[in-house]
Amino acid sequence: MGGTRPRTGRDWKLLAETCGALLERLPELVEEYLRRLGAHSTAYGRVIPYDQHWQEAEEALRIGIESIRAPRDSPRRDLEHAERLGRRRAQQGLPLELLVHAYREAGRLVWETLLETAAAQTSERMEVVMRSGTMVWSAVDEQTDLLSEAYRATELELRRRTDERLRALLDALLDGQCAPELTSRAAAGLDMPEHGRYAVVVLRLARREGREPFHRLIRDPGMRIVWRMRADCEVGIVALSEGAGLDALAGLLDGHCLGPGGISPVVEGLAELGWARQLAELALRTCPRGETGVMRFDRRMPAALVVGRPDLAARLVAEVFGELLAQDPADRAVLLETLEAWLDCEGSAGRAAGRLYCHRNTVFNRLRRLEQLTGRALSRPRDLTEMTLALDAHMLTSTGGTPGS
Repeated sequence: MGGTRPRTGRDWKLLAETCGALLERLPELVEEYLRRLGAHSTAYGRVIPYDQHWQEAEEALRIGIESIRAPRDSPRRDLEHAERLGRRRAQQGLPLELLVHAYREAGRLVWETLLETAAAQTSERMEVVMRSGTMVWSAVDEQTDLLSEAYRATELELRRRTDERLRALLDALLDGQCAPELTSRAAAGLDMPEHGRYAVVVLRLARREGREPFHRLIRDPGMRIVWRMRADCEVGIVALSEGAGLDALAGLLDGHCLGPGGISPVVEGLAELGWARQLAELALRTCPRGETGVMRFDRRMPAALVVGRPDLAARLVAEVFGELLAQDPADRAVLLETLEAWLDCEGSAGRAAGRLYCHRNTVFNRLRRLEQLTGRALSRPRDLTEMTLALDAHMLTSTGGTPGS
């Protein structure tokens, strides 16, 4: 053991005899030790069954007392035991501060009993015990340091394993697995309701080394967000309270995201997260290239239909805008911009003219030319639907490629 050893063979003999007297009182010491711990905190009794705690306390006190009287070159059984107990208590979930208190309380009890036993015998024995004080408390410090290190290492490993299990559960749910045992385990592990109001957010992020992404700092009492990194995006599972909805979620994300994103509709329960993820990804794919907004599926359904079938979307653009696309690029851009403004202004030529900084008659003239080139009339609902969908498809592929690429 570390610390100061008795200087003579007689001193060591007297100390060993005093320790032997403590070992004869070991059951009494264990009872007093457990009484002190119980008086300090009821958590000991809640975490460790009494019979188990009694046996472990008896072993710890015996090893500690024997280590005081052990020869200098003896194996450090006290340190081996401290390391084992640190790992065991971490697995049991006893708070580290209570474990450290328990070890120091054991050292205090042994030291008090050593002094009491020596004082009842001879002054020489009392002097020997007093000289061993540095050794005893150095050993307690070493034991406490080692058990704390073992506790933290075990706690870190347990947290890593728990995180891995939760990530696996989340991935399974997001991939569409919805077996009852899976959702119940996920609910327990995440501390989220199995049946409740959920939405899924999918973000395609520009990575920033060394900085916490803004969206991870979002806090709101009406929702809880659990984020999961995936290969090309980050997925958020959002548990919504009864008073929170998609408007609140979109408002929180707006301005906090560095890349485009998509928000699913509200679904009922963890079992529907896979479906919600698919819809959030479709919403993300409706975000025009170069923009970084967060698209809501419930407000982008026509565009979602387009990106869901890029082959049909390309054919729709060719069928509706074929002759238009053959025009001069600048002329084509003006006509499509006018159509977009007119649609955004709910068919008002006056409002569209204000947005485009031109006369309303100019808007009418451009729209008539657009009708001539497409062979469709904006006054006919079916033609208007085709042109609106074709415009969405064209905007989503305006820099080349296909929708959703």
